[in-house]
Amino acid sequence: MSKNNQKRADGFEQIEEATISTEQFIERNSKLLVRGLLVVIIVIAAIFGYHKFYKEPLEKEALQQMFVAETLFEKDSFNLALNGNINNPGFLQIIEDYGSTPSGNLAKYYAGLCYLYLGDNQNAIKFLEKFSTDDMIFSTLAKANIGDAYMQLGEYKKAAGYYQKASSDNTNLLTTPSILMKAGLAYEKAKDYKNALAMYEKLEKEYPASMEAREIEKYITRAQLNMK
Repeated sequence: MSKNNQKRADGFEQIEEATISTEQFIERNSKLLVRGLLVVIIVIAAIFGYHKFYKEPLEKEALQQMFVAETLFEKDSFNLALNGNINNPGFLQIIEDYGSTPSGNLAKYYAGLCYLYLGDNQNAIKFLEKFSTDDMIFSTLAKANIGDAYMQLGEYKKAAGYYQKASSDNTNLLTTPSILMKAGLAYEKAKDYKNALAMYEKLEKEYPASMEAREIEKYITRAQLNMK
């Protein structure tokens, strides 16, 4: 037999041996493999069932419960929107019952705003910090509102930090100029005139057409004078 033929024969023998070994392994472990496959199927079915028959109905319930609370919030009935009444739950009850749903998460944002408007700044911060979102607008507003709460508490450095974060998250002509202005004022209150000046100058440079930029020169001058 030639060397090439010998190599082919050896190769076929190795493939045959590997095939036999695989078959023997399957035969010996068939029950184990079947059980493993069943476990995978059960886990997938459980995940699907959890979302389909628990999470989705729960979110639907949460949406229905949110309607009245949101309506009350829009009417500035913050205490009622927060705490609800005999017939309708408020945001706090919705958070307790549906906190794991998107609507329950949004209720944390609303609860934070209710507390802010009612003057309970500590709870405002607590609930706004619990709120999580990938939406840049909501994220920006939440940070800015936390800044407002810290301003009311007289913690100006913390307020300025949140305003600065909010001004960097989602830059736009509608909200960023006013947030930059708040950041500058907060830094001034904290006697950090260097950072206050930076906020004012950024506002002047990047948003010259904004309403806040109309009188920004006097704030820039004031910060510069205080730095001397």
